Amino acid sequence: MYIVSSYTLAVVFCFVTMLCWGSWGNTQKLAARTWRYELFYWDYVIGILLFSLVMGFTLGSIGEKGRSFIPDLLQVSSGNFWSAFLGGIIFNASNILLSSSISLAGMAVAFPVGVGLALVLGVLVNYIGTPAGDPVTLFLGVGLIVAALIFNGIASGKMNSNSGSSTARKGIWVAVAAGILMAFFYRFVAAAMDLGNLEAPSAGMVTPYTAFFIFALGIFISNFLFNTLLMKRPFVGEKVAYKAYFAGNLSTHLVGVLGGLIWGLGTLFSYISAGVAGAAISYALGQGATMVAALWGVFIWKEFRGANRPVNVLLLLMFLFFISGLVMIIMAGNQ
Repeated sequence: MYIVSSYTLAVVFCFVTMLCWGSWGNTQKLAARTWRYELFYWDYVIGILLFSLVMGFTLGSIGEKGRSFIPDLLQVSSGNFWSAFLGGIIFNASNILLSSSISLAGMAVAFPVGVGLALVLGVLVNYIGTPAGDPVTLFLGVGLIVAALIFNGIASGKMNSNSGSSTARKGIWVAVAAGILMAFFYRFVAAAMDLGNLEAPSAGMVTPYTAFFIFALGIFISNFLFNTLLMKRPFVGEKVAYKAYFAGNLSTHLVGVLGGLIWGLGTLFSYISAGVAGAAISYALGQGATMVAALWGVFIWKEFRGANRPVNVLLLLMFLFFISGLVMIIMAGNQ
């Protein structure tokens, strides 16, 4: 299988993760013009599962290092299988809430609040599970990101105060719930992998490619529960029937699948790089997606259109503190 061997390349992979995790939401925004996000989410999940299979049979099965995909899948212990599977369930619950928040409050609010909160809590959880990097520098970087989140929250509050949008305020609280859940999924997946020896994983443990497939399976199966409930009891609007999904045209379905492929690429790269960078740092850099999504929301989707000067200053401070925090996290892993 393909394995990352240098810290520099691992950081590059983490930046790809950041771009992918921060950009998949654009496909939801595109689909939202004609498609409810509950229906979009089915295609998104299918895209993740298909991508995990393709990567397992390609990058996960080439080369002489490590175990190839099928033999690795057949030897996984039940404990490690269910750990990665549970990670998929937890992620799916959190990501459905994040998608709901995007539809309610927009990318520039949902990602900084939800994913940013997940970053802060997730770094702590993953560092306790697998310590790697200088803790002082790492958590100083996280502290800068917390400050960025505060700036974003104040800016969002000023915008919502000006518009009087109860829907946007609901979106913020949904994003908070999503962030708390999202902080824990990565730890369960990382626990199933032998991060200290990806070239020859211990018996019963899995490679990143197998872990990603089991994780994707957990997302797909749990979606029959979570998304069905959401379709019957949506946060906004009328309930949605399954027949509406099958009435969608091919191009609309493909937009959702593309979103799953983009997110899946970022996630796989995060798992691959975790063996060198460590789970906490790999997760933290990937969750820099918050800044990427905020850039999309502010500059492409114009979600802060008409903001006054104080709001624009707060947004600028958010970006500056977020970038500074990411730099500190990178430095933590190289010490």
